[in-house]
Amino acid sequence: MEILGYLLAVVMGFTLGLLGGGGSILTVPILVYVLGVEPVLATAYSLFVVGSTAVIGGAQKHRQGLVRWKTGIVFAIPSLVAVLLTRLYLVPAIPETIFRLDGFSFTKDIAIMVFFGVVMLLASYSMIKDRKDTSEQKEKPFNFPLILAEGLIVGVITGLVGAGGGFLIVPALVLLVGLPIKEAVGTSLVIIAIKSLIGFLGDIGSGQDINWTFLLLFTACSFAGMFIGTYATRFVSADRLKKGFGWFVLAMGIFIILSETVFAV
Repeated sequence: MEILGYLLAVVMGFTLGLLGGGGSILTVPILVYVLGVEPVLATAYSLFVVGSTAVIGGAQKHRQGLVRWKTGIVFAIPSLVAVLLTRLYLVPAIPETIFRLDGFSFTKDIAIMVFFGVVMLLASYSMIKDRKDTSEQKEKPFNFPLILAEGLIVGVITGLVGAGGGFLIVPALVLLVGLPIKEAVGTSLVIIAIKSLIGFLGDIGSGQDINWTFLLLFTACSFAGMFIGTYATRFVSADRLKKGFGWFVLAMGIFIILSETVFAV
């Protein structure tokens, strides 16, 4: 199973490199269901994998001139504060057993995975739906309250489930700021890198027992897949694959919710 987990890390990275986002949503399911990592620790590992991968992608977008640093920093500040506070205080504060019902215990681990399944459903919708052409739209004045609120929401979600949240950040940058889609994607990667790695530092500070050998090997596999996926974009239609991957994420989200609730009873 361990070899399968590393192979799936390559697949996850390949998807991320090919589609420019979305692949990291598979990190926690791979860690939990294939490699047997407990959910809270899996979300911590995911923060490192997602953040490290976003650094590579963000650097590539910066060289292409597709990162709006001012916008990214304004969005990132409330987001990283939220993710850090979530990892340091909210996650440890969740009781190990939330409630019991007819012999079924709804535990902290189950709650995190169910919430993760819901996030996957939202992410799948973002991947499946058709995007309008935003390349010619005009940039809008900063809507600071909405951007701050979106940053806080994304930060809490990232802190709870370890997902990058690009499926929330990119639409926010397009709709609230008026960025063209390519610049929104590039700026999103910078935001994801900052908040994910800061959140992971919060886990180190809270005393999480990190298996660095395992984590670095898993991350290296995802990097390898990402570079292969980036190369494959020259030959494959990313838009069609993104929709197909969105349907796969939808199915995975439903499976996670059912397996942690209905099938577990």
